[in-house]
Amino acid sequence: MTKSIGNYRWTIVALLFFATTINYLDRQVVGLLKPTLEKEFNWSEIDYSRIVQVFSAAYAIGLLLFGRVIDRIGTKTGYTIAIVFWSIAAMAHALATSTFGFILARIGLGLGEAGNFPAAIKTVAEWFPKRERALATGIFNSGANIGAVIAPVVVPWILGIYGWQMAFLATGAVGFIWLIFWYIGYEIPAKQAKLSKAEFDYIHSDNETTPDETADHGKPVSWGKLLSFRQTWAFVFGKMLTDPIWWFFLFWLQDYFSTTFNLDTKKPNLYLAVLYTLVSIGSIGGGYLSSWLIGRGWSVWRARKTAMFIFALLVVPVIAVRFGPGIWTAVALIGLAGAAHQAWSANIFTTASDMFPKRTVSSVVGIGSMAGSVGGIIFPEIVGRVLDSYKKAGDLQSGYGIIFLICGSAYLLAWLVMHLLTPKMQPVNLEPQQSEPVA
Repeated sequence: MTKSIGNYRWTIVALLFFATTINYLDRQVVGLLKPTLEKEFNWSEIDYSRIVQVFSAAYAIGLLLFGRVIDRIGTKTGYTIAIVFWSIAAMAHALATSTFGFILARIGLGLGEAGNFPAAIKTVAEWFPKRERALATGIFNSGANIGAVIAPVVVPWILGIYGWQMAFLATGAVGFIWLIFWYIGYEIPAKQAKLSKAEFDYIHSDNETTPDETADHGKPVSWGKLLSFRQTWAFVFGKMLTDPIWWFFLFWLQDYFSTTFNLDTKKPNLYLAVLYTLVSIGSIGGGYLSSWLIGRGWSVWRARKTAMFIFALLVVPVIAVRFGPGIWTAVALIGLAGAAHQAWSANIFTTASDMFPKRTVSSVVGIGSMAGSVGGIIFPEIVGRVLDSYKKAGDLQSGYGIIFLICGSAYLLAWLVMHLLTPKMQPVNLEPQQSEPVA
């Protein structure tokens, strides 16, 4: 049946996958270079947490802006602007000669990288029926993990031979290569000449498409109107409570392994590479699970909620990571938590397109992801203070124990809040008779 329908939509997923890989490769370089940059700029744990917060704040602002802009100008142009902006900013880190210069580069990177997910989730909504969206999201979202697998191998190698500046230059330049393929291969379904009629009809088999959605963008909907729905707030709280955990994994795991197990930061990190490989499997598997349940006749909301509850439970064992007997136990427990997060992420992103019309998806993703970034501003402050406090007391591992306790509990709390706000994830009606207003 797949052959008779056509497969061009999976080519689009491949483009999104590589863009997300580059996005996370550029983002993670700073975490891998943390020990070197601490010496270069004389940073404390609090200083480093401020660097993470600056990126998070810029990312939050960028998400809100890009979400709105992409709904207005469309995915092709919006994605192009985003990747050009963040690639230049990534390379600009190499020019920093002070902490302030480094902060400016992080601000630029945060603003530009914010365009990735609003554009990618909207692209999936445009190119896939609901039954395949979680799987498609899981596949492209696994690029975050592939970037995280590549980075621990490539970045230390570049650092050891060419220095930290070249690590930023080389990884930042990759985005411009992707841009060539994006311009050659991407158009929305209504404009894509390579798309068969059978596949076009299959993509629109949910009967969601309205005349203003056959174009790349539709009539804009105000943030105020979107914030009047419980569905928006469910997405907001789900992201705000869980995104900061993933950011902690990205920005502190290299330091955790180096301080706990005395790893050489100038050598490729096999342990992180294995860990993020496990996470990649979780991203794709998580997207597949809810799609499989829908294929077996489950309703969309029941499949999403069940899958997300399972993934929330799978994060809990990370609480025990500091009590493990060795490094591979830590890799296994953190890898399981990271895999569960990405499986969760594939599904929570898809809930936005499940509940909202396509013309508002980028805006909703921008609002919710901005909330996740606000959590990403607050949590590093907690992490920095806890670790600095316990480091001074000579017991850094107890500090990490507290942080992992928070990580292990966050997803169940997020699931409960989302369930209370949207028990059956009713689709939003943007007409005057609006569904489920907050007040």
